[in-house]
This record gives sequence, structure tokens and C-alpha cells, in this order.
Amino acid sequence: MSYDDDWPDNTMENRRVVVRKTIRPATLDELKQLGEKRFTVASDPWCEKYKTFLKENSSAKFHLAQTPEGAEIVYCQAAGKGVWFLPGKGMGIIQPNGLRMLAEIVDAL
Repeated sequence: MSYDDDWPDNTMENRRVVVRKTIRPATLDELKQLGEKRFTVASDPWCEKYKTFLKENSSAKFHLAQTPEGAEIVYCQAAGKGVWFLPGKGMGIIQPNGLRMLAEIVDAL
């Protein structure tokens, strides 16, 4: 099961509620610090992907949120992309269902 897809509807609704409550604008510096905290090994392939994501969208607005499972979400609506960190467990790219949810939440801000 991927982190974003194949969840029961009630889990997605719980996630939506928590994300809506926790989402907030995030600065590029704040997101860089988050990356430094999450990537303790510079050779981690996700480290480069994360840095590239921030660099390619450095002039865009970013949002930071949390999920009930404890994941941190970094979302860039202008790019239509986002990543999640589940501390101590991993990270990944937000899939289409999650991106749609995030776009709806950010549009309502």
C-alpha cells in the first residue's frame, strides 16, 4: 500500500481534517532546515530530490502540514507537487489523490 493511495475513505477524511487544521505557509529557509534535519546523510538520494524540488520552485509559495499518522507534508501548489516525511520511516512523493486534497485545502485558505 502506498502512503497516499488505497486508504479507506474514513482514513482519507481523517487526514483531510488534520491537514486542514495544521496547514500553514512555510518559508524556503524553514523548508531547507527541515531537509537538513531529515537528511542526516548527504548521499541519500532523497536529499538531492528534495533540494532540487525546493530549488526549482524557489520563487513559489510552499505550505507545510501534518497528517494523523505523523507525516510532515511539504506542498507547492504552483508546481502541483509535494513530498511527505514520516520521521524515522521514510519519505515519498505525494500522489494524485493527496495533491487534489491539498489543492482544495489551499484554495480554501
